[in-house]
Amino acid sequence: MQVKKSDKQVIGKTEQICIVLRSAIIENVIVAGSRLPEDAIGEQFGVSRTLAKQALEKLASEGLVEIRPNKGAVVATPSWQDARDIIDLRIVIEDLIVRRLCGNLTPEQIQRLKDHIALEEAAKSHIEPRSIRLATDFHVLLGEMANSPILLKFLREIVYRCGLTLAMYSRPHSSECGVTEHLELVDALVAADEKKATKLMTRHLENIAQRAQIKPSSSPKALAEAIAHYRDTLAH
Repeated sequence: MQVKKSDKQVIGKTEQICIVLRSAIIENVIVAGSRLPEDAIGEQFGVSRTLAKQALEKLASEGLVEIRPNKGAVVATPSWQDARDIIDLRIVIEDLIVRRLCGNLTPEQIQRLKDHIALEEAAKSHIEPRSIRLATDFHVLLGEMANSPILLKFLREIVYRCGLTLAMYSRPHSSECGVTEHLELVDALVAADEKKATKLMTRHLENIAQRAQIKPSSSPKALAEAIAHYRDTLAH
């Protein structure tokens, strides 16, 4: 999620590590299969291996990291079939979220969603994985606004892994459609048009799947370099 400056003071070290690694993984800077040594991560953040391990365990619960016995943690390598299954789950869960939000968004929530979409719009000229991360964050933001801890828990467990898969497989320049679809969805939620909103969400998620391709490509960076970039961004 995008972190506001006023919130940074209260974010614990473990959550900071999660935010940095999550962003780097979903943006495909730390690529699938990369090792994530606890000692190296702890050193980059100036924390113990215990805190680094806690962060990796949380990311594992989100499907972004795989923890292998006696081998340590690595970035997950989801298959295209994983993404298809996740999309099917997301359609069910996000349909429930949309129904809860329809006609119930506060003015502050509406503005927050529009502000986030503005970030997505600005990111369209950047590399595709950044757009995917922001699009993923938009769906998590909707989940947070639904005021349902259970729905949010299930959503987070699948949406980040879906973001990772799409960062690996998505066609270039697919962010234009995503931004337009998010705007249409917010308009339907504000208008309290539940039928239209649920239809838009389902179509949007299906379009996400259709805009993906099977051939992955990436430009791997060293773990320390990748962490430093996102850690410094979080600090500002």
